[in-house]
Parts: sequence; C-alpha cells; structure tokens
Amino acid sequence: MPHTRHRPAPAGPSGGPVTPAPDPGRRSGGGPGEGWAGWGTGLVAGASAVAVLVLALRAGGALAAVIPGLPDPGPATTWALPVARLLADGLATLTVGMAVTAAFLLPGDRGSVSPHGWLLLRRASATAFGWATAAGALLVLTVSDLLGVPLGRIGGATVVSFATSIAQGQALLVQAGLALTVAVVARAGVSRGLAAVVAALALVGVVPPAFTGHAAGAGNHQVAVTSLALHVLGAAVWVGGLAALLVIRRSRHLADAAARYSRLALACFVAVTVSGLTNAAVRLGAVEELWRSRYGWLLLGKVAALVVVGVLGAVHRMRTLPALRAGRGRSFGRLAAGELVVFAATVGLSVALSRSPTPAGEPADADPRTELLGFPMPGPPTAANLLGQPLPDMVLLTVAVAGIGGYLAGVRRLRRAGHPWSPARTARWLAGMLLLVAVTNLGVARYATVLFSVHMVQHMVLSMLVPILLVGGAPVTLALRALRRPADPQVRGAREWLLLVLHSRVARLLTHPVVALVVYSGSLFGLYFSDLLGTLMRSHLGHLAMTGHVVLAGYLLFWVLIGVDPGRPRVPHPILVLVHLAAMMAHGFFGLVLMQSTTLIAPDWYLAVNPDWAADPLDDQRLGAGIAWAFGEVPAVVVMVLLVRQWVRADRREQARLDRAADRAEATGETDDLARLNASFAAAARARAPRRDPDDR
Repeated sequence: MPHTRHRPAPAGPSGGPVTPAPDPGRRSGGGPGEGWAGWGTGLVAGASAVAVLVLALRAGGALAAVIPGLPDPGPATTWALPVARLLADGLATLTVGMAVTAAFLLPGDRGSVSPHGWLLLRRASATAFGWATAAGALLVLTVSDLLGVPLGRIGGATVVSFATSIAQGQALLVQAGLALTVAVVARAGVSRGLAAVVAALALVGVVPPAFTGHAAGAGNHQVAVTSLALHVLGAAVWVGGLAALLVIRRSRHLADAAARYSRLALACFVAVTVSGLTNAAVRLGAVEELWRSRYGWLLLGKVAALVVVGVLGAVHRMRTLPALRAGRGRSFGRLAAGELVVFAATVGLSVALSRSPTPAGEPADADPRTELLGFPMPGPPTAANLLGQPLPDMVLLTVAVAGIGGYLAGVRRLRRAGHPWSPARTARWLAGMLLLVAVTNLGVARYATVLFSVHMVQHMVLSMLVPILLVGGAPVTLALRALRRPADPQVRGAREWLLLVLHSRVARLLTHPVVALVVYSGSLFGLYFSDLLGTLMRSHLGHLAMTGHVVLAGYLLFWVLIGVDPGRPRVPHPILVLVHLAAMMAHGFFGLVLMQSTTLIAPDWYLAVNPDWAADPLDDQRLGAGIAWAFGEVPAVVVMVLLVRQWVRADRREQARLDRAADRAEATGETDDLARLNASFAAAARARAPRRDPDDR
C-alpha cells in the first residue's frame, strides 16, 4: 500500500488529537469554495461596501474640493484612508464573529472546540492578521491626512510620535497590537477556554477607535463615545456572527447555532438601534438637520438599512429557522447571504459618515476647560445641581439596565418554577444598581471631574456602598438556580461558563482573603499616590476603567467577607474579621496620610479644570481626604455586624449538627464524634498526669 501524507490533527488541551468531522470538505463546508461562505457572496458584499462608500463620500461632502493655500495630503491619502478604514472594520467584524461563534455558539469536543470551531479560529487568525495590517496602514494615512502632507513625505519619526503621543494614534496602535495578538493566540491551541479568550480580545480590539474622531470631538463626548462604543460592539457581533454562520452553513450543528445566534442578534439589534439613535442625536444637534444636512441624509440611509436588516431578521426567526431545523437549509443560506450584502453596504455607509462633517461641531471659541471636560463648566455645587444636571454614560447605563433586567428575569423564572427568592435580596441588588447609576450619571458625575472632594465621595460610594448592596443580592446563587442547561451537553451555556469561572485558578487566587485585601487597599494608594489618576481622568476610556476597577475591587473584598454565593473560599470567621479590621486600618491610614499631604494630587488635571468659584485645589483635596477618612466608618460597622452575625449563626449550626449527632448516637447505642473527642482528651490528660507512689496514700 503506498505511503500517503496526512496533515496532523489539531492537538487537544491534554496533547491528544481532536477527532475531525468525517470528510469535512464535502459534508462540513470546509472544502474549496466553501470556506468563506462562497466567493460569490464575499465578492458581492465587498463590491456593495465599496460602491456605497464611494457614493456616500461624494454625497456627504467628504471629498470637497481643495482650497488653495491649505495643506493637501493628495488624492492617494484622500481615497486610501476611507478604503483602509473599511478594510479594517470589515476584517475586525469577521474576526469577532468567527471567534464568538467558535467559542460560544458551536458545541465542543469535550474540552476542545469542534472541527468547525477549529476552522473558524484559523480563519479568524487570518482575518486578524489582515486587520492588524490595515490598522497599521491607517496610522500612516491618518498622519498624512491630519498634517496635510503626501505619503511620500511622511517620515518614520513622525508616525512613531503620532502613535505614542496623540490619542488617535494611540488608539490605532492599540488596535493593531490587539489584532496581532488575536492572530497569534487563535493558532496557539484548540481549547474552548482559549477560544473565549480570542473572542474577548477581538471584542476589546474594536473599541479603541470609537474614543477618537467625531465622537471624541462632539459637544458631549461622554454620551458620544460610549454610545459609539456600544454601537460598534453590537454591530461587530451581529454582522460577524452572521458571516460565521455562512462559513459553516453545511454543518450539521448549523440549526442549533443559528437559533442561539438569533437570540444574540436580537440583543445586538436593540443595542445598535438605541446607541445609534443616541449618537446621531449628539452629532446632529437638531432634528431638522436630519433632512437639511448631507450628514442627515446619510443617517437616513443608515436607518433605512437598519430597518431592512431588522425585517430580514424577523423573517429568519419566523420562517428560515424552522425550515433549517426541518432540514431545509437553502432558504436560510440565500436570505443570510442577502442580509450580509446589506450589512456590508451599511458598513461602507458608516465609514463614509465617519469622514463626513457633522452639523453639530465644536464651537470655534470653545472654552479650554470645556474641551477637556466635554461639557460646560457647572455652577457652584448645590443639592439641586448634584442630583440634577444628568451626565449620561451609555456603558454604565447599559450595565445597570442589563443587571436589573437579568436579575428580575431570574427571580421571575424561579417563582414560576415554584421556588422562593428573598425579596430582601432583590431589594439590595436593585438599590446597588440604582446607586451605581445615580453617582455616575447624575450631576455628581459632573462635579466629580472638577472637584477632588466630590470625586472622593463618588469613589467611596462606588467602592463600599455599591459593592455591599450588590453582594447582598447574591447574584451568583440566583444565576445558578435560574439559568437553564443547554439541550446539547456539548454546548456551554451561560451557567456552564459561570461555573468554569468560579472554579478556575484565577478565581481561587483572587478570592483568597489576603489577595482581595491587597487589591482593595492597594488600589487606594496606587491610584492617588502616583500619576495614574491624572492620566485616567484625561480620557473617558480611562475614567470608565477606573470606575469599573473600583467597583470590582470592592465587590471582590466584600464578597469574600460577607458573601453567601457558592464559589467563595471557606475561611474561618476569625480570619475574616481580621481581614476586615486590616481593611479598615488601611482605609483610615490612607485618609490620614492624604490629610497631612501638602502635595497636590493630579495637578495637571485639577489645576486645568479648577472652577472660578471653587476653593484652592489643595484645600479641596484636604476636604476629600477628610471625607475618605470618615466615610468608611458606617459601612465598616455594618460589615462587622454582618460578619459577627454570620459567625454566630455558623456556630449555632455547628452546635445543632453536633447535638443531632449525639442524639443519633444515643438512640443507636453508638459513640458520637463529640464523645470520642472528649474521651481522647481525657485519655491524653491521664497519660500526662504524674503517677503517685502507693506509699503516699
């Protein structure tokens, strides 16, 4: 028998091979002409994207005539820049969709991804490499466009300076680095956990450019950048997931994967619609600009495309998905291909919108402090101003809405099944979420950016009050009870991923009491006694990262101390009391050191945004230090009371268990554990007692 060369199968997490699907080239959609959902669909989608891009660029005024005397980058940059942006966005969307589908929508082969999941990861690696290349090209083209210098006259030092010192260049550099990381990690293995990491990295990679450009320059960039970030994330999962389904459209798991994608696509449709309307309102400035400006006409075209794909999605849910489950998949493939072409045209239209001038631009005589803050300087703080004058943040609002909606849906599911759930836990969770929204979206958020004292109030609420309330809601317990298991045991649903996270090594490390204490206390000193605070305050992305870290660090500590959810380490209550006392001491020491400090924290920021009506920044800092020193007393006492109460209850439960064991032993005539323990103590005491001489009697 002649020797035949075989391509080695991908190795599993333990080193063993993963069994491939039989004849994937003919039956699984993995052969020539099938890998990219058909070359015809890909070419038509690409052509529609480019055609709409060119038409929208001309219609939107992005290709205006060059004014004599002004710098001109030349026609090469003028045309190559939007094309490179289109290429980067398209490849990023494909990468996200294939990684998410491989990790979360397809069944696995025990700890590894399925053969089609392996195929999607390999394709995601290729698209991610192209994505990184396009992002690198965007760096050079953006420098040429901003400086008005042709490509041939751009030096390497200029590009490096732009990529390391300018926000827009830094965003492109980070995106290129993340895309390259995805390209490498996607080929590092075939475990399902690794696929989830690839998906997470790809999702993070599409976000950085959203925090620059039109959004960052809008009059209210908090709303603009956060709504745009949600818009980009939702669109990437929505469009990329559909493209990934077309890649595996001959798979026997397509019907189940398409059903799971349909539920995900509905959530993405809602997120894209709400965030898109919010972002459009910020950029238009007035409703009449929707039909008066070129930018408004392009927005109307995008709205029409959104309506079309929404209708196609409804047709999928009502007709093609049932037909797909019945074994008739051609209608799904045809409709999905047409939907993908519409999506591609919408992406081209979005790129043209990003290059077109917006009706609501920055005023020419904008105050420098307004440019830094993204909103006009507020007046002196009053109760009405602190509770009014909202400053919406779409990311945090989305987190709160999803948290409240998901929690209430879980409670409703439990009650329908006849299982009770404590109303007090529900009240604590809702109070924590509403308090999170209040301190990050009301007037407090405005003053927290200009006054250190108000910032410290916000920090204390986010790090102590909000986490204590959220921990009291026992969300992990609710999720484990309410989430359903997938019908296919090889599919990991939300419950299975939650259990994996709870029992992971990282979770065991972070939930160690000492580690949780170091993370919580170290955050205080690391944030305020370094240059980190000023750096984070200068970008909304940094501000979001700081807010998220503060809440998560507080949640981690109080979950370890007073949480009731499964997955917590079993630590004796005396040790937990000591950990809590250590946290209180670190908190008090931080406030004391800050009160005695004569050095202004983040001077570049607070001196630049210091209001005319405010006191000296150093005096305001001392006020904030006093707030930090005194604020933690009441929450600390509450946590101590809860700890002691849990300690007493644990002792009572242990004593009741011993009493039951003693009663059971007495009824059966056996010796219980407590009696054996007392007997061993008595025997040890007799062995240590000195022997008496009989004559001493």
